[in-house]
Amino acid sequence: MIRYITACFVSLMLLCDVLRAQSQSMTLSEAIVVARNQSVAALEAKHAFISVYWSYRAYKATFLPSLSIYGDLMNYDRSLTLLQSYQDGSFNYAATNNLRNSVGVRASQNLSLTGGTVSLYSDLNRLDQFGHDRSLTWYSQPITISYSQPLFAYNKFKWDKKIQPQEYEHGRRRYIESMEEITVNSVVAFFNLILERMRLDVAKFNYENTSKMYRIAKERLNIGTVTRDECLQLELRMLNDSISINEQQVKVREAQMAFNSVLGYSETQEIVPILEDALPDLMMDYDMVIDRALNNSIFGLNNEINLLNAESDIAKAKADRGVSMSVYARFGLSQKDNTFNGAYRNPLDQEIVGMTFNIPIFDWGLGRGKVQKAKAAQEVVKAQVQQAENDLRRVIFTAVGQFNNQRNQCQVSSRARHIASERLDLMVDKFRSGNATVTDLNTAQSENDTAIEKYVTDISNYWKYYYTLRQYTLYDFIKQSDIDVDVMEMVEE
Repeated sequence: MIRYITACFVSLMLLCDVLRAQSQSMTLSEAIVVARNQSVAALEAKHAFISVYWSYRAYKATFLPSLSIYGDLMNYDRSLTLLQSYQDGSFNYAATNNLRNSVGVRASQNLSLTGGTVSLYSDLNRLDQFGHDRSLTWYSQPITISYSQPLFAYNKFKWDKKIQPQEYEHGRRRYIESMEEITVNSVVAFFNLILERMRLDVAKFNYENTSKMYRIAKERLNIGTVTRDECLQLELRMLNDSISINEQQVKVREAQMAFNSVLGYSETQEIVPILEDALPDLMMDYDMVIDRALNNSIFGLNNEINLLNAESDIAKAKADRGVSMSVYARFGLSQKDNTFNGAYRNPLDQEIVGMTFNIPIFDWGLGRGKVQKAKAAQEVVKAQVQQAENDLRRVIFTAVGQFNNQRNQCQVSSRARHIASERLDLMVDKFRSGNATVTDLNTAQSENDTAIEKYVTDISNYWKYYYTLRQYTLYDFIKQSDIDVDVMEMVEE
């Protein structure tokens, strides 16, 4: 009675789980779309690119005019200030009691060609003196233009103008490549679930088939056409198939959860993957594929950015080693008065021009050492770029060969699957009629299991090779177009 109640309870719980789970059929293309839209990896890739996008926008803003308001309000000072007499050099403390206010507007523009900065500003200052000699002073600078220019210095603006657009393009391609990586992971998880479910179906089919053959063998054992050993072989095979069913149910659940994780689904969602036999008629040309890989992927950009950074480091080392000079010039109008209107009446012009310089005479070879170090680093980068390109060519050559061979492999394994299935049916009929042994039956069943698994594996490898080549090249070989992304649509979401 207790066992019966327990069995009912377990059955009820399993039924609840089945009802709770949501079953959904899904093709490979549908799985890829879901994974690219709502998986955690897709969200990470999207926001990583958005970060790169706004970083690039901030960089471009450095070359646009900037406008700002600055000031110093309600700066009240009532204290003793140490002053030195210009007559005898003695020090005395003088009482200070004033209120200062200032406000201004400044517009600035960085110049990438020269590395200088030009500014235009206007400001107004008010000074209130308290105490016995109370006074009010206005000081205005209606318009002032200034320009600062480093000479013989490292021009960061120039090098940023070369490197930053490449960094942005690298981020854009990195996003597309990440999405292709998600696609490859989806393919692997999709076919892994298909394979585990198919193994479960095969185990169930084998168990039912072996059970029938075992019943027939027991009948034939009574009439002496089957030996006791052969009957035990079938019973053992039946038990092993039963164990396989239990083991495969666990593996199917694990594969389902792994696939759900790739899609961004909850663990209770049940997906029934649909295996499609149709394959696109494609043959990859190595020269075209390697050309796309070098021009479209982040590989080429990585090399360009590394070389540009190496050149930039050499330019900076040379600039730091040599003469450094900076010119500063300012021209404007100013006036002071006790009244606000007077501070803007008949303004006086003001000019300030200056130059600073630093000429190293002897630095014990420090500057030369930095330059040589930067040059050596550049040679290392060049060697690494060449080696990386050689490695990429080898990888692409192997990937193209694998893909071109795989379609024929799928056709062969498909035919082998049908032959193995037909042979198993014939062997079952022969065994029923007493013209085949248990060993013949077990061999045919094992060959059928292997042929089914080989076919699914070959289809899986075909699509994995295809999408891996897409990831290398960022090129859609079916549509025959580069893979792109709508940046504005993604940023505005």
